[in-house]
Amino acid sequence: MERSAVTPDLEELYDRIFAQRGNVPNMFRTMAHRPEIFRTMMAHFAAVLTTGTVTTALKELIIVRTSQLNDTPYCLASHTALARGLGWTDDQLNDLANWARREDFTEREKVALKLAETVTLNAHALSDEQFAELQSHYSEGEIVELLCSIGLFNYFNRFNNALRMEPTKPGEGGAK
Repeated sequence: MERSAVTPDLEELYDRIFAQRGNVPNMFRTMAHRPEIFRTMMAHFAAVLTTGTVTTALKELIIVRTSQLNDTPYCLASHTALARGLGWTDDQLNDLANWARREDFTEREKVALKLAETVTLNAHALSDEQFAELQSHYSEGEIVELLCSIGLFNYFNRFNNALRMEPTKPGEGGAK
């Protein structure tokens, strides 16, 4: 939905998103067809990505890997760029499928990437051994953050793939 078509209470949210990103992403404009879903999803999105102690850079790395596994061009377009802006290299991001063999990821990062792969491909496959390894690198709260990031983007990936969402162009879906 264009800004001119949203309910008045969503205009401020559109303007805030535009001020932060320079556009209102197509996924958000689509969710705006159901204002309550859009409002609560934006609050959830902000809580998952901007709070806690796991770095935004690590969250973006596992978001990119999750989106690669789900083959989601929409999320890859924006989150690969965000990850790059947070310090991940093109080489790391383009070769993320081989993270386990790479020496430029820390053990902590590898544990998070392994979690992203396991949960995305089959959450039931998370073994006691893998969970113990996870606990040796992350606190309970950080495990929640990682799982919420992975879960949120599995949701977004499926939403965007099902709707064949086109990546948002810079400046698209602007505010007033």
